[in-house]
Amino acid sequence: MPKTKFQEIIFTIIMVIVMVYALVVYNISLDKGGLTNEVFYIALGELVIMGIVGFILEMLIAGPLSKKLAFRLVTPGKDKPIFVILAVSAMTVCLMCPMMSFVATVLFKGVDSQLVSKWIQTSVMNFPMALCWQIFFAGPFVRWVFGHLFPEKDLELAAEAE
Repeated sequence: MPKTKFQEIIFTIIMVIVMVYALVVYNISLDKGGLTNEVFYIALGELVIMGIVGFILEMLIAGPLSKKLAFRLVTPGKDKPIFVILAVSAMTVCLMCPMMSFVATVLFKGVDSQLVSKWIQTSVMNFPMALCWQIFFAGPFVRWVFGHLFPEKDLELAAEAE
């Protein structure tokens, strides 16, 4: 896990790319009635704007708040690390899913008298996918990539330097 602000930014960038791309692919396939090769290409175009929005929301709102909420349930250093990871991951999805679904609703479904209904439906459709994707794939994958970019020995040295 990240030990410095720089590492936190790198971790967040990787996580946002993996989460946002998957959810954009998911939403486009829902709109098109199924997953096709074309969907992966279309999703790359949407990844830019949604990735930037996701990064900003995660760094400014969801990241700090999800940790506060998770640490009401678990205590780092006292509870098993997997429980801390799962609590933070779940809280992050609980916060990011409605926020990102709102942005996607406004950008891709338009603002009209049905905005709230569309947003709720988008959030409800996205939440199970986002939670499962985070817990079972994105979280482990990004922690694995991050662990190879910043081996534990390097993390300990970086923490001591700050």
